[in-house]
Amino acid sequence: MTTTEKPAARVVLGDEAVALGALHAGVTAAYGYPGTPSTEILEYLLRTSGPGPKVAWCANEKTAYEAAIGVSMVGRRALVTMKHVGLNVAADPFINSALVAIGGGLVVAVADDPGMHSSQNEQDSRYYADFARILCLEPSDQQEAYAMTRRAFDLSEQFHIPVLIRLVTRLAHSRSVVIPAQPQAESPLGVLPDGSEWTLLPANARRRYADLLDRQPALLAYSEQAAVLQLASSELGVITTGIARNYFLEYQAELDYQPSHLHIGTYPIPIEAVRQLAGHVDRIVVLEDGYPYVERLLRGLLPEPVPIDGKLNGRVPAAGELDPDVVRQAIDGEDRRPADLPDLAGRPPQLCRGCPHADSFHALIDAMVELEGPLVCSDIGCYTLGALPPFRAIQSCVCMGASIGMARGAVDAGYRPAIAVIGDSTFLHSGMTPLLDAVADDTDLTVLILDNHTVAMTGTQPTLVPSDRLPVIVQGLGVDPDHLHVLRASHKGEADLVAAIKKEIAHRGVSVVIAERACIEAVKRIRKERS
Repeated sequence: MTTTEKPAARVVLGDEAVALGALHAGVTAAYGYPGTPSTEILEYLLRTSGPGPKVAWCANEKTAYEAAIGVSMVGRRALVTMKHVGLNVAADPFINSALVAIGGGLVVAVADDPGMHSSQNEQDSRYYADFARILCLEPSDQQEAYAMTRRAFDLSEQFHIPVLIRLVTRLAHSRSVVIPAQPQAESPLGVLPDGSEWTLLPANARRRYADLLDRQPALLAYSEQAAVLQLASSELGVITTGIARNYFLEYQAELDYQPSHLHIGTYPIPIEAVRQLAGHVDRIVVLEDGYPYVERLLRGLLPEPVPIDGKLNGRVPAAGELDPDVVRQAIDGEDRRPADLPDLAGRPPQLCRGCPHADSFHALIDAMVELEGPLVCSDIGCYTLGALPPFRAIQSCVCMGASIGMARGAVDAGYRPAIAVIGDSTFLHSGMTPLLDAVADDTDLTVLILDNHTVAMTGTQPTLVPSDRLPVIVQGLGVDPDHLHVLRASHKGEADLVAAIKKEIAHRGVSVVIAERACIEAVKRIRKERS
């Protein structure tokens, strides 16, 4: 498509709307690490960018963010994508990037997961934007996701800061029509900036931080301009953020009165708009998907006490997603949900039929049958399902890469035996450094790497290195080749895998067993693509 052709309307996911917005904003490069509910942003770009921007999965969110900063430094536009817990991994470059003199627009699209559909927590990325003192844009629908992403690049270049786009699961994974605008051409390479604006030595960092503080009134002024305030004669005022506006508007059609309504889609919080609403009503209901971020800040903004209903006083549930029933109860105190809903049978997730991880877990269980109280620390991936029946083989899953570090800590505390179970992509993401710690200390630890040749849990994205290089990496970290085994994860090969795990648990030192066989879903996908 040339820049003179106006793209046609299309039905897209919220994630895809962000990708399309970046594409039409002339993005030069996009980086990320797969994580539900953000994965489809980069997948859409990989499918549709053609010879356009560079699009790449990275080892982890930190390396992805740092690559994006490099693109910005030389004057071109970059997008970096991740889920909310991924921003924890990228926090170091993210926070510090607010201090450098951003050149080309730098936009980070983060998908939060209220309700924890596929995550360890419900953390709210708006707090990260506030912590970094940058703009955060929170779309309420797919059209806004597209428009805000395009605008975010302009704002990043206008204020010389990274800009955060905050999505939530329902928006990321629902579809709607988006009417695109005229695409923008890629920016030319810029002049290399003054090194003092990018080298965060203390003297430079102090000056850059003072400059960031000086820009705060301008960021607030933009937020005030972006706020949507509708005052009515009702004594009730409603504040919505992001997708919460949709739930409120759906319920508003049932009301016989019109509440005053302030919608916030840009942060920092528009202080004057909040005060104007509060001065016009006798009660405020705050509806936001995620933490009570706005609600907590209201008390410090309002000159006089105004009753506030929301998550802090229990009128809105503190956990989980919003829905129209929650909104109805928060506003009118009416709960219309049926009290006699039938108890539905639970349907816990399971490994796919024929999954290689099942064979690996059977081997691990058999290898531990004679051990007294073995500790098995697991990690983030499909194999986390080893905690559920029929396996019940693991005792922990905390965050990416934690399995090896936690098992090492248990050993240091005097516990034995301790085993770490980690997938190939998770090992490359953040498992190499704790294994290096264990090697340096010769920890009495056995690591079982489940290598299924792909990033399976998020849709079979490719791993960064082929499987035959994984043993080379492990050996390069210092693991003794005599205590490094690569075996096929299969029913026929189970006896060999059991013997290897038993041998290495008995070994008093660091050992690694790699159980290798391709994910069946990845194999299906490859065959389909080839045909």
